Amino acid sequence: MLSNKRYVSVNLIESDLSKRNQDLSFLIEMSDYLSASMNFQDLVSGALSKVLECFELDAGRIYFMDTGGRYLYLAAHQGIDSRGFEKLHISEGFSGKSVRTKSFIAQYVTEFEDKKRAAFLSSKGFKIIICVPLISMNEVRGVMNLASSKLIGLDQEKIDLFTAIGNQIAVAANNARLYEELKGKMETLKEKKELIKIFAYSISHDLKSPATSLYGLTKRLQEKYGASLDERGMAYCNQILKTAEQIVTLVEKINGYIVTKENPLTLEKINVKEITETIRNEFSDILKQRQIKWSEPEMLPEIVADKLALSRVFRNLLDNALKYAGDELFQIKIGHEENERFHILSFSDDGVGIKKGERKKVFEAFQRRETSKGISGSGLGLAIVKEIAERHQGRASIDSKGKKGTTFYISISKELKTAG
Repeated sequence: MLSNKRYVSVNLIESDLSKRNQDLSFLIEMSDYLSASMNFQDLVSGALSKVLECFELDAGRIYFMDTGGRYLYLAAHQGIDSRGFEKLHISEGFSGKSVRTKSFIAQYVTEFEDKKRAAFLSSKGFKIIICVPLISMNEVRGVMNLASSKLIGLDQEKIDLFTAIGNQIAVAANNARLYEELKGKMETLKEKKELIKIFAYSISHDLKSPATSLYGLTKRLQEKYGASLDERGMAYCNQILKTAEQIVTLVEKINGYIVTKENPLTLEKINVKEITETIRNEFSDILKQRQIKWSEPEMLPEIVADKLALSRVFRNLLDNALKYAGDELFQIKIGHEENERFHILSFSDDGVGIKKGERKKVFEAFQRRETSKGISGSGLGLAIVKEIAERHQGRASIDSKGKKGTTFYISISKELKTAG
């Protein structure tokens, strides 16, 4: 065909294609139709109508197999009463045989072994019945039964066309089912997410008020009646105060975690140096008291990010180091590097490291290290860091030598744009 030409150019005009090859034209039409709908019931019913119209047939049914592979369930029907035939076992008759043997079957109604069924179909004027297995990924998904009141010429090309149509319907129906299942799961997840959010808000608000009241009443008890309390009584009061403070802190962390996940980012151009200096000044007293040296590059970049969120990252990382790095913590070091896609900020300490088995868990909500026993904390600080990194299209990671020193890395995408 191409022996005397460099290329062939043919305008694909639908009307011309229909004249040249009606079968191929119908396959394309059916493909377009099946691609246009993801509703299982509409798709199957519409496909059956198109097949009946194209081949000038009188009636039809489409069945799909259950997950156990034993029963066929009616999905669509047209032109014939289907009462009593909503469910078929694959061992039953014509339809079952087509499914079991993965075969196209056509038979005269007068040749049916089931004479009662033959008489019923004949009374409706049907002369021939066709069964087309619906095959996808080399597996039979169901069967399409078709009935005609006139004889049909069935050569191999026509049988191949029916088989191809059956394959199209099987693939599209399977995709529609998967889509509906996925949609249902997503709706369920959305509902659960909303319930969890409402629950979290409710718990945090319901806990904070009584915890604050408990703290206030205990403080007043100490101040007004402290002289009447013995050593044990004062110890109890101090423990109540400490517990109430922990509850309030936990509530605030939960609220912070919810805000981090739910509130939209306010993206703006910010100077990382300004953020690190603010955090360092905020913790200056405790850094001085514990003789912890803070070091950072002279120059840190301008990046596009949410300023409050990034401040929370550094605040949580520093708080985490002060709590868990131990008495051997003497240095905090801020670093920066970048590649084509990300700014990568690092936060290092020289304190107690994190064991290899614990590194994967540290960013999970409410996860705490073995070394955190006796140290107050919510288990949400690093989970918030991870969430903020991911919302900036980056990730949070950790590097630790185990016994001494830990470095956290936070990547921020360079593709983020300011609102303006």
